[in-house]
Amino acid sequence: MAFKNRLFLALLFPFLSFSQIGGKYVYQFLNLANAPRQAALGGKLVTQYDYDVTQFFTNPAAINEDMHNKPVLNYGSYFGEATYGTAAYAHTWDRRTQTIAAGIQYINYGTFDGRDELGNQTAEFTGSEAALTVGYAYNIPWTNLYVGSNAKFISSNLEQYSSWGIAADVGLMYKDEVNDIHYGLSFRNIGFQIKPYADLRENLPFAIDAGISQSLEHVPIRWHLTLENLQQWNIGFSNPNRAQESFEGEVTEEKVSFLNNAFRHVIVGVELFPEKGFNIRVGYNFRRSQELKILEQRTFAGISLGFGLRLGKLKFNYSYSRYTLAANTNLFGVMINLNE
Repeated sequence: MAFKNRLFLALLFPFLSFSQIGGKYVYQFLNLANAPRQAALGGKLVTQYDYDVTQFFTNPAAINEDMHNKPVLNYGSYFGEATYGTAAYAHTWDRRTQTIAAGIQYINYGTFDGRDELGNQTAEFTGSEAALTVGYAYNIPWTNLYVGSNAKFISSNLEQYSSWGIAADVGLMYKDEVNDIHYGLSFRNIGFQIKPYADLRENLPFAIDAGISQSLEHVPIRWHLTLENLQQWNIGFSNPNRAQESFEGEVTEEKVSFLNNAFRHVIVGVELFPEKGFNIRVGYNFRRSQELKILEQRTFAGISLGFGLRLGKLKFNYSYSRYTLAANTNLFGVMINLNE
């Protein structure tokens, strides 16, 4: 399959933050933060059980009756001309956890100048991907354990090539109501390409994420700890830009220690005033920080910030995620409470 060179560059840059894990799989847009709240708290959240319907994208066990009739729209730019967003809605039929959530994720890579193998200009082309997701959760009777699953239909169009596939998510969540602690476990993107771009079928970005979060008793704070990509222990890689050359000309590659690799699985986040009309959120993604840092220069890669503001029926959310000195993302969202 002969993709245009500029298409390769356009698709490579947005996924720098996924490093080698990102380079192995197709439909990588499924790993993007799906809402400002997620993005502000580090990019992934599998333990939140409340009104926010977008939580079901990362853990379907989070689907609950508090999400009923509260549609959400999110939109943001992702480096250059690429834009992406999500929309989600949940409906409850009765009070016995009969809630179904549905949503769509999409990314548009913009318009590019086509070039042939000799560099001559051809027709312009575009690229976009989308996934339609439907999920359901169930509370196991007489327990605080919740299980949920999502079904996904995925479509991708890149220049003249197209592909589509199916996938599923499975999630678990346990609520310790006495100590207000949530434990979450999610298996995402279990599926395959039905129609590949050409003759070769590629793997989907399967991921196992786990987390714990707690609201403090006397302080208006909820902290979050997420362990991502547990399906693969070694996610560190040697960055060639950090190789050191001796006076004799010998090149020593960067070494990723056991502890450094372990921390690359960790995301931490803090939400201030989580139950109030105004929330402040701060997150830190260790893997993003390590992979995108620049030696001898502070870039604050890995840090994310955001807030939520409720005005009547509307809840506005915003996040700012730091990647490099030249590349940051902003995500905006609004939730409408149609029950009021």
